[in-house]
Amino acid sequence: MSFEYTAEVEVRYTDIDTYGHVNNATYATYFEEARIDYLHDVVDCGEALLSGSESGTGMVIANLEIDYIQPVQISDSVAVAVRVPRLGEKSFPFEYEVRTEDGVAATGETTVVTYDRDTESSRPIPEDWREAITQFEGL
Repeated sequence: MSFEYTAEVEVRYTDIDTYGHVNNATYATYFEEARIDYLHDVVDCGEALLSGSESGTGMVIANLEIDYIQPVQISDSVAVAVRVPRLGEKSFPFEYEVRTEDGVAATGETTVVTYDRDTESSRPIPEDWREAITQFEGL
C-alpha cells in the first residue's frame, strides 16, 4: 500500500536538541500536524477536531509507535507521508513516514479511537469519515 497523502512540516529552532538534530519527542508532533492536515483535506473534519468544542465527535490517541532511522537537521526540508491502511469499528491506525532529501528519517503509527465528547466514551467511526477514508485510500 502506497502513501497517497503527504504534508510538509516546518523544522523549528525549538525542535532541535543538544545534539543538533530534531528531538525524538518532536516526531509525535510532526505526526499530529500531518494527521490533522489529512483529516482536514481527506475527511473534512480537521477544523472540528481542533475547535475545542465540548460536544460532537473527536478522537483520542490509544497508541503511538516511532522508529527512528536517521536524524533530521534544522536545515532539512521535511514531509510526512500519511495513510490509513484499514478501518475498525471504533478505531483505526495512521501510518507515517518522515522524509527528508536523504530519504526516510522515521516511521511510525498511531491508533486513534473515535470519541463522543457528550458521553465521554468511544463511538463508532462516523459514516462520512468511513466513506471519505475508504474512497481516498481505496480500501
